[in-house]
Order: sequence, then structure tokens, then C-alpha cells
Amino acid sequence: MTSAPDPEPRAPKPALIFDDPLDQQSSDDTDHGWGERPASTGDAAADLKRFLDEKPPHHL
Repeated sequence: MTSAPDPEPRAPKPALIFDDPLDQQSSDDTDHGWGERPASTGDAAADLKRFLDEKPPHHL
């Protein structure tokens, strides 16, 4: 009679976490958003360039 080999132990399944996901900080909270640039030095030409760069396409 042949004996069946012992089954290999399985890796434990990850536990389910029922915490509120809105209580945790996400990468969106820490990264730079759209249009965030270093503070301007009061240069009017730079302000105009930024305005034209960030203007939505339907405002052309």
C-alpha cells in the first residue's frame, strides 16, 4: 500500500481589515497637485505664462 505524501502547508491568507479607509493618509494627501509650482517672485511675465499654461482648452 502506498501512502499519500503529506500536503505542504499553505501560506496564510491575508487578514481582512475593516478599518475606515478615509482615516488613513493616502499618496494624494502628500504629493504635489496639479499646477502647484514654487511661489512666484512677482514676475508679471511668469504669471502670464502660468495663466496661459493652466487655462482650460475651452477658454482659448
